[in-house]
Amino acid sequence: MKLTFLFLAALLFLPAAAHAQRSMSTAEVLSFVQSQIKIGDDRATADYLLHNLKLSQKLDVRSVEDLQGKGAGPQTLKALRKLAEDSASLPEPPPVIVVAPPPPAKPPAAAEYAAVLAQVREYALNYTANLPNYTCIQTTRRKIDPNPEAMKKGYRFVSNEVQEVLTFFDKKETYQVQVIDGKAVKNISHDQLGGTISTGEFGTMLSHIFDPAIGAEFEWDHWATLDGNKNMYVFAYHIPASEGYSMLDGESHREYTSAYKGLVYADHTTKTIQRVTLETVDIPADFPIQKVQIKLDYALTDISGQKYILPSRYLLTSLTDKASTENQAEYKLYRKYGAESSITFDDVAPEPPKPAKPAPKHQ
Repeated sequence: MKLTFLFLAALLFLPAAAHAQRSMSTAEVLSFVQSQIKIGDDRATADYLLHNLKLSQKLDVRSVEDLQGKGAGPQTLKALRKLAEDSASLPEPPPVIVVAPPPPAKPPAAAEYAAVLAQVREYALNYTANLPNYTCIQTTRRKIDPNPEAMKKGYRFVSNEVQEVLTFFDKKETYQVQVIDGKAVKNISHDQLGGTISTGEFGTMLSHIFDPAIGAEFEWDHWATLDGNKNMYVFAYHIPASEGYSMLDGESHREYTSAYKGLVYADHTTKTIQRVTLETVDIPADFPIQKVQIKLDYALTDISGQKYILPSRYLLTSLTDKASTENQAEYKLYRKYGAESSITFDDVAPEPPKPAKPAPKHQ
């Protein structure tokens, strides 16, 4: 770290005549900022980004958000957003290609399968008990796309972005809506957002699937790789309707609890859960909500110097008698609950959404 700091300082304080801008790729800029986060000199990093380098590739907003989640300071973030704006017309950076190790050729033997499933179950049932109290930002990009018949009745396509402070305290999650489409809002609860909403992803989903009292059926499904370099055991499961997924249609006020199935991805080495999916099945044809699908990804995350496996991305899609919907959520800026959990929002507002009639609500 000392060498990096001295390198930056030397560049910053060279005479003006020597300040030739260095051309850097997007990957080099991201790596540089991550190294500077460890040093903590926010202003010096920002000055260098603005005055001493020139991007050769496009820097996207999500990369800036990732650096924000890793601890980049406000001045650095301001400089990065300026770089992202200035580089908008540049070529996209090439995709990063990671060669994954080949997964095992055969399914696990019966004894291994039983032992691993038992370890994964224990992990799931103790998941929330091993988590600290914390807060994070949940950013959800939502779309509602009406079908032709609904459009004839006045429904319109809607897309918006919602930012909430998610608090996990005493093993329960609560939401506080802070920003909608880049504008600060007050006195709007999670349940008042309209469109498709959901709760319970952080811990309830796992404990429900693996609770012996629920009676889920498990079986081996396949080997998989995630993030390009991690082999996964993949188990299929099925939950009966008596213990299923509860849905409420906001227009008709009808409720239904659906049986559901899905997959659980467990790390081959650590036996920790890295992904879980859910898909409703056997919904009656006359119920307004016809299908719901969920995919939740986890990632190793730092909170106050300790590592925890926490949600990183979430995708919910649904099909109703009027529209298809999609919610894509990202979880960032994890903080330990308490004095250090203050979170601020500083994002650019997208175009405001067009008005639409209320869409179905899932709970």
